[in-house]
Amino acid sequence: MEKLLVTGAAGGVGTRLRKLMKGLYPSIRWSDLRKPGDLAGDEDFMAADLADLAAVEKIVAGVEGIVHLGGYSVEGPWDTILQANIVGTYNLFEAARRAGVKRVVFASSNHAVGFYPRDKRIGINVPVRPDSRYGVSKAFGEALGALYAEKHGIRVTCLRIGNVGDAPADRRRLAIWLKPEDLVALIRIGLEHPHIRYEIFYGVSDNADSWWDNSNARRYGYQPQGKAGDSLHQAMAAQAALPPDPIGDRYQGGPFCSDEYDTGKAR
Repeated sequence: MEKLLVTGAAGGVGTRLRKLMKGLYPSIRWSDLRKPGDLAGDEDFMAADLADLAAVEKIVAGVEGIVHLGGYSVEGPWDTILQANIVGTYNLFEAARRAGVKRVVFASSNHAVGFYPRDKRIGINVPVRPDSRYGVSKAFGEALGALYAEKHGIRVTCLRIGNVGDAPADRRRLAIWLKPEDLVALIRIGLEHPHIRYEIFYGVSDNADSWWDNSNARRYGYQPQGKAGDSLHQAMAAQAALPPDPIGDRYQGGPFCSDEYDTGKAR
């Protein structure tokens, strides 16, 4: 990869990646709706609204690979999710097709499968069970990536990201924590591995309590370095301070599942 585009540059994950990916590729263009406040003078940045196809075509022009982090990163109103995550992701893939982009790494989410119970270990081949409108948008992005891989030959990797941070912040995140450096490793597999066509990986570190079978990522050489268990005591202490959540504590998606939940006790 000589020239790379990364969307979502101003977000929490994008801000980390701007530091961790510095120097990994000859040229990285960063984009977001607004310019990050901590942008360095040597960073190439172009602002764009993902819901505007013409603007997306401008930021995609001339790049070989894309890491698509951009969009609305939590649950929100349908119109917000629709424009930022569904229309925006379509525009990203369509602009990539028109520009001849070779590879796209799509930041999917654990919330595409959030309604699986915590006592069930799942792999990549289970049906999606989104826990929110946000999760629906990520399931849509995975499906869209498959279409553009099969029909148009873009090499697509979807990362069902758990939770990126310095350490797991509670019991749930002991299972889904992703060390930032491990995220970089997954991105590099998606951008560089010669045999990628369309793949789904879980964005998770080497966590003993993980709910996910990530053997597909390991098959491509993923060797995560982070271990959530190293922060077990801190995570459990933080968990003790949280209020009980009978629905969220049952499912992998946590509070995304209990938010707006009105199925009733009969379920």
